[in-house]
Amino acid sequence: MPASRTESAPADHGRIEDVDVSAEMQGSFLEYAYSVIYSRALPDARDGLKPVQRRILFQMADMGLRPDRGHVKSARVVGEVMGKLHPHGDAAIYDALVRLAQPFSLRVPLVDGHGNFGSLDDGPAAPRYTEARLAPAALALTENLDEDVVDFIPNYDGQFQQPEVLPAAFPNLLVNGASGIAVGMATNMAPHNLVEVVAAANHLLENPDATVEDLMEFVPGPDLPSGGVIVGLDGIKDAYTSGRGSFRTRAKVSIEPLGPRRTGLVVTELPYLVGPERIIEKIKDAVNSKKLQGIADVTDLTDRRNGLRLVIGIKTGFDPQAVLEHLYRLTPLEDSFGINNVALVKGQPQTLGLKELLRVYLDHRIEVVTRRSRFRLARRRERLHLVEGLLIAILDIDEVIQVIRTSDDGDQARSRLMTVFDLSEPQAEYILELRLRRLTKFSRIELERERDELQAEIARLEELLGSDVLVRQQVARELDAVAETYGTPRRTLLMNGGPVQPRSRAAASAADLQIADAPCRVFLSATGRMVRADLRQGDAADAGSGIVTPSRRYKHDAIRSSVDTTTRGDIGAVTTAGRLIRFSPVDLPSVPGNSVQPAAGTRADQYLGLSGGEHVVALVPLAGEPPIALGTGQGVVKRVSATELGNKHDIEIIALKDGDTVVGAAPAPDDAELVFVTSDAQLLRFDASAVRPQGRSAGGMAGIRVAAGEKVVFFGAVQAGPSDTVVVTIAGSTQALAGTDAGTAKVSLFDEFPPKGRATGGVRAQRFLKGEDTLALAWIGDEPRAVGSDGGVRALPSAGAKRDASGLPLDGVIAAVGTVVR
Repeated sequence: MPASRTESAPADHGRIEDVDVSAEMQGSFLEYAYSVIYSRALPDARDGLKPVQRRILFQMADMGLRPDRGHVKSARVVGEVMGKLHPHGDAAIYDALVRLAQPFSLRVPLVDGHGNFGSLDDGPAAPRYTEARLAPAALALTENLDEDVVDFIPNYDGQFQQPEVLPAAFPNLLVNGASGIAVGMATNMAPHNLVEVVAAANHLLENPDATVEDLMEFVPGPDLPSGGVIVGLDGIKDAYTSGRGSFRTRAKVSIEPLGPRRTGLVVTELPYLVGPERIIEKIKDAVNSKKLQGIADVTDLTDRRNGLRLVIGIKTGFDPQAVLEHLYRLTPLEDSFGINNVALVKGQPQTLGLKELLRVYLDHRIEVVTRRSRFRLARRRERLHLVEGLLIAILDIDEVIQVIRTSDDGDQARSRLMTVFDLSEPQAEYILELRLRRLTKFSRIELERERDELQAEIARLEELLGSDVLVRQQVARELDAVAETYGTPRRTLLMNGGPVQPRSRAAASAADLQIADAPCRVFLSATGRMVRADLRQGDAADAGSGIVTPSRRYKHDAIRSSVDTTTRGDIGAVTTAGRLIRFSPVDLPSVPGNSVQPAAGTRADQYLGLSGGEHVVALVPLAGEPPIALGTGQGVVKRVSATELGNKHDIEIIALKDGDTVVGAAPAPDDAELVFVTSDAQLLRFDASAVRPQGRSAGGMAGIRVAAGEKVVFFGAVQAGPSDTVVVTIAGSTQALAGTDAGTAKVSLFDEFPPKGRATGGVRAQRFLKGEDTLALAWIGDEPRAVGSDGGVRALPSAGAKRDASGLPLDGVIAAVGTVVR
């Protein structure tokens, strides 16, 4: 663009200069872009906060709005931040404050809001109607600001000081994520679980050369505030490697009966930042446009007491699972999230992977701990210097008083004290300001104790500052403390399966809503994970018999139980609380590749929505099968007929006594044998026919006599017929810390143990060595396989030991025992 010119104006009207418009526009745009990037839109990689968020938290901390204080009007907070620190409007400040308080936006909220702070489908109330204070986790971000841990910079008009970055005792950027649109770039980061992120950070502290794959052992994927299910992990790995990637999230949906002849889909968790009203609107649009069939009605039963509950009624004759698959395609019940990890590093925007994000944070945290330690060391030295001077004065207090009384003024008294007692000026000044009450004998004892404590603290700080290893250990300890205080269990379920593939046709016929009911086998591993393995028709030799076999031979950590069923069939999960939960394996992840890895599948407790320490002990078939036998920790046994189970989703199949739990369950026909093993190494086997089947509400009968203070550690059923069944027992000490003592193990043939009558004490299964007083684990079955807490295989002694022999030392701690996949 050519330069613009104007004629010279009279001198009294000022000077007019010629300006190149293109250069002026370019310069102004660059200044604006830099301001947006650095001062508004992008978070700092160290504390994970944008400037407005940092100013809000700092100002609230400066106002004393701690979690143990009362709430104040949000408008007051907005006014303080705008007047002292933030040069932009009140609307932007309040929007940022609201987001910091929303539990559906942040994994760990930083502001405790009181009032209407909005929902996924509606905005918040005006700031004059809401109140706020700092959430407990915000204290971890703002602590130690008065100990010179970060640099302070002037505010927009130079009247106040504000921190350039917060100390951030936990990796806030990864934990809470971030989103923002700058000029020419944007950021979109997913929230993660605090405990997992801290574990990865500590691992990187100890192993600076750790790879992304190593870190993903601790951070397998995002943990969204709304829960839901993440399907497909390839995009997550790309994001953790390069800083860019995407993944798809699904709502958590269960198929439940809504009446005697009616079934529905119950949605209890939605994808991140998707509200129920948006789901309802999209379903109505799809039904009205004839793109979706089988929907009878949609009811929103969400409330504050029970949380999200969206009930989608299914018309008679339609398969709920097939309708759900189509809902995934047409509505936000399945949504995508694009990761773009752009953050400021030393004032420059960079795209960071998981390792780089953790490295930047850890470098910042190491600097914070180092600066804090230096500050504390200087203060401890200053205090020790004054205490030592005071002790000198107390020893010669009469002479000190004489020197002060004979001095003309304070300056002369200070100089004479410094000369007579060889004191420094601060020491002499401190003595002059001393109160007479400090001259007692008791005060001298207190000062000597304080001196000794200061000397010990100074030595510790000097040692800490002199060793990079100790500084890193201190950082790790503080991270662990924060994770223990503010960490919560994972909410989002991770699945290796792929998302629903889009279809070319807009509408689906009734046939499209049918899913093949193929044979499959469901496994429950010893580490508590479930996986579905598809089965195929047998080879040509087996074609006539109709036998189905696994399409591949799988490896796994260890199998606790397995059930043959169909994709849309029903099986039962027996829990420690004595419940049987009916579910279909259609949503379980199928076996990937040609093997089941130790981390394959999904956690059974999460998949079934268990809580309060309740766990799955076994999977059992339902229709047309033999009775199910259960054994409890107090030695009770019960058999429940399959005809008693009914069709309910969740039923109680044994009435447990107070403090009792189910330890095992298995199908048990009359010709099978039931086996108990107790913690004092007693094994009892007896015929299943000795236990008559009972109704669901019965409490069972005596199975084994358990000594006082002992409990049952294993219960199972051994089927009739020739087998290579063995008994695995692992002994240890109740005095040892969990996970520290490997103990001893023994493997004996099951036939070595004679059968006894029900309700007796059984026979000894292992002789304890010196220092051993309990059986930590026991297991009975074919082809035993022991695993550690990580699912890795551990070695067991060879079979053949006598039934009452002592065990052999183990190389590593064994967490569970199961069998290999068949």
